[in-house]
Amino acid sequence: MIYFMKKRITALLLFVFLASCKENTTTPETYETAVNWQPAHEYYLKQINETADYLDSLSRVTSSDSLAKVYFIKARVAFKKAEPYASYLNPPVGHQANGPALPRLTDDTQRVLQPIGLQRLEESIYEGADDEALFKHELKLTRGLIAVLQKNVAQRKLDAQRFFIATHQQLMRVLSFGITGFDTPVSGLGLEETAQSLKSLKSVYELSLQNLIKEKDVELNENFINAIDAAVSFIEKDTDFETFDRFSFVRDYLNPITRSWVEIRKTASVWEPVNSQAFNFDAPTFFEENSFNVEFFRRVTNRNPSEAQIALGERLFYDAKLSKDGTMACATCHIPDKAYADGLVTNVSNAGTSLKRNSPTLINSIFQQAFFWDGRAPDLMAQISGVFTNAEEFNSNVHEFSGEILKDSSYVNAFREVFGDGKLTNDQAIAALSSYISTLNAFDSKFDRNMRGEEDTFSDSEKLGMNLFMGKALCATCHFMPLTSGTVPPFFAETEKEVIGVPETAANKQLDDDLGFYFMYEELIQRGMFKTPTVRNAGVTAPYMHNGVYTTLEEVMDFYNKGGGAGLGFDLPHQTLPFDNLQLNAQEVQALTDFVNTLTDTTVEPEYSN
Repeated sequence: MIYFMKKRITALLLFVFLASCKENTTTPETYETAVNWQPAHEYYLKQINETADYLDSLSRVTSSDSLAKVYFIKARVAFKKAEPYASYLNPPVGHQANGPALPRLTDDTQRVLQPIGLQRLEESIYEGADDEALFKHELKLTRGLIAVLQKNVAQRKLDAQRFFIATHQQLMRVLSFGITGFDTPVSGLGLEETAQSLKSLKSVYELSLQNLIKEKDVELNENFINAIDAAVSFIEKDTDFETFDRFSFVRDYLNPITRSWVEIRKTASVWEPVNSQAFNFDAPTFFEENSFNVEFFRRVTNRNPSEAQIALGERLFYDAKLSKDGTMACATCHIPDKAYADGLVTNVSNAGTSLKRNSPTLINSIFQQAFFWDGRAPDLMAQISGVFTNAEEFNSNVHEFSGEILKDSSYVNAFREVFGDGKLTNDQAIAALSSYISTLNAFDSKFDRNMRGEEDTFSDSEKLGMNLFMGKALCATCHFMPLTSGTVPPFFAETEKEVIGVPETAANKQLDDDLGFYFMYEELIQRGMFKTPTVRNAGVTAPYMHNGVYTTLEEVMDFYNKGGGAGLGFDLPHQTLPFDNLQLNAQEVQALTDFVNTLTDTTVEPEYSN
C-alpha cells in the first residue's frame, strides 16, 4: 500500500458556496469571431454529465462490489476531463468534489463537517467502507456537488478567457496534483489520470484553436501535438507510482507543453492575459523567475507600489527606531546573510529572552495566504501589524508613529512623497515594509535552472531525491510544486495548515505543547495545527519546525519517515500525515536531503535600482 499525505480542506471551500462564482472580467466580443468555442464547451459538458452518470451507476452497487471500482474509475476519468472548465467556473465546489478526505471546520458556524467527494469515496471503495449506509450518504452528497458543476457548465458558455485560464490551471494540476498522487491518495491512479488530462487538452485544442493555429503557424501546431503525444507515451511506459521518473517528465515532457501553450495563446491573439490571477501567463514554464504574479498575493489596497514606497520599506526594514524601545528591527530576526531567517532555535524578544517559535525565512514569503506559524494572519500586512503590536517585539500601536522616526526630516519627506501630506502613521510604515518584503523573491536555484533546461547539473542522488519528494516520500502532497509551500494550486487562494505531531525535543519522546492554530476556535481537529512552510532555502535555514527542534535535514526526514508524531507513538487522532513508516532507506533519506539543497537561492533584489 502506498500512503499519501492527507490534506485539510480549509474554510475557503465552504459548502455554502455551491453557487458558481462570477468573474471580474469578460472576453471582448470581438475575440469570439476568431474561434468557435461551442464544440469544446460541449465536450466539457459531456464529460461532467458522464461523471454524474457513472456516480449514478456506482450508487446501484455496494462499495465492495467488483463493479464499484469500475464505475469509480470511469467517474474519475470523466471528471478529470471536465475539471479544467468545471473547477474554473466554481473553484470551491470543484475542489471539494476532488479534495482531501478530511473533516473541515467552517468559518461562519465553527461546525465540523465530515469529508465528502471523490477522494472520500475512494477510501471506502479501496480500503473498505466501515458503514455502507454512510458510504451511500457520502456518494449522494458527492453526486450533489457534481450536479452543481453540471449546472455551471451548462449555463456558462466557454470563451477565450475562460479557456486559457482554465487550461493554465489544469497544467498546474498536472504538476502539483496528478504526478504527486494528491488526487488519488489510495488507489494510486494519478499517473493514468494525468495521461487522460493531457489527452483531454489535446481534444479540446483540436475542437477549438487548432484550425486557427494551423493557419498562422503550422510548425507550432505540430510541436504542441507532438509534445502532448510524447508526454502521454512517457507516462504510459511506467505508471508505477514509486518508479516513475518525475524529474525527466517535468523537464523534458511537461515543460515543452507549457512552452508551446504560451506560444499558442500569443499566436492565436484572441485573448490578452489578465492581472487578476496568480500566474504570469507569459512565463513559458512554472519554474521561471517570474512565473507567479506578485500583485495577486499583495493586499488589494497595497498593490502596484511605487519604487519610492519599496525603497522606503527597505530603509524601514533595518531601522530599530520603529520599535518602542529602539532595540528591534525587522532585520533583527530576518537577517539577509541567513536567508532572512536568524539561525536560532526560536526568535528573541525585545528583552533578550527566547520566544516560543522559530523565525522563518522571508524569501518568497509573499506567496502565501496565511502568516505566522499558526497561520492566524491572512496577509503580509496583517503579519507585520502583529509584530508592531506584540508587546515582546515592536510593542508599538499601529495607529501611532515612532517619535524617533519623526526626528529625521529625510524620513518625513520620504513618507510624504509616498503617502501624501496627511498624518504619518505606522499603517503607512507597514504598507511600505510589506511592499519591500514582497520583493524578496528568488526562483533561480539549481533546481529551477535544471527544470528550465538551462543546465543539466543534477547528480543521480539529486534526481532520486526529486522523484522521492514528488513520489514515495510524499513531500509534494503538502509542499506543492513548484513553490514547495502549502499554498494550494491552482487557485493559490489558501495556504494549508497541518497536524504533524512535532516533538518537544529531538529525542522524540514527548509531543510539543504548542497547540498552534487550535487557539482560534479550540476545535480538536486543529489541535497542534501549523502552517505548511516553503521548503525552498531549507538547506540554509536550520533549525527546523515551528519550535526549531531539529538541527539537520536528516532529522527532519527521519521524523517524516517514521510517520510523524503518531508514528513516534504520540496520541494524535487528527494527524494529517499517515501514521506508518515510509520505509525510506538511508540512501533515499540522503537523496531527499541532496534534493532539498538544490532549492537554495538567497539572491534577492528589490524591484528598483538604487
